[in-house]
Amino acid sequence: MTDGITGVLFVCTGNICRSPTAHGLLQQRLDAAGLTPSVQVDSAATHAYQLGQPPDAFAVTVAARHGIDISALRARRIERQDFFAADIIAVMDRANLMAVHKQAPASQAHKIRLLLDFADGGEIADPYGQPLAAFETAFARIDQGVAGLLATLGERPPASADGR
Repeated sequence: MTDGITGVLFVCTGNICRSPTAHGLLQQRLDAAGLTPSVQVDSAATHAYQLGQPPDAFAVTVAARHGIDISALRARRIERQDFFAADIIAVMDRANLMAVHKQAPASQAHKIRLLLDFADGGEIADPYGQPLAAFETAFARIDQGVAGLLATLGERPPASADGR
């Protein structure tokens, strides 16, 4: 990224449950901390299952319970330029990790991490097709990862004007 902006990309399988939730949650925290201009947040999918679709209704409901509106987000698949635009690519589980590594240019693979590597480790189970309680559990785990990621962003020196 350039101009001191850090790019964060969240990735899950369909980009309708976990990654838009993480996207909305980080954006909310950045807004509250006044850091929105210095961090660009996005989300994407490893698969093309739900391209153009809004987030799952349960994901929207759970996010709304926490004061976050993710309803305007739309599913999209990760693309080559995402690897160059993002400084951190945070994925939700090991299957996502493998899929994103397969697509990543070798020079950009170091940016890919499990979201929970920023917290206590582990994976965030896909709640798709499950009851609302599974989305609440996923939200709680995403919240832990986003909190750790936000702390990491606070420790990162800003990029120079030439992006280095």
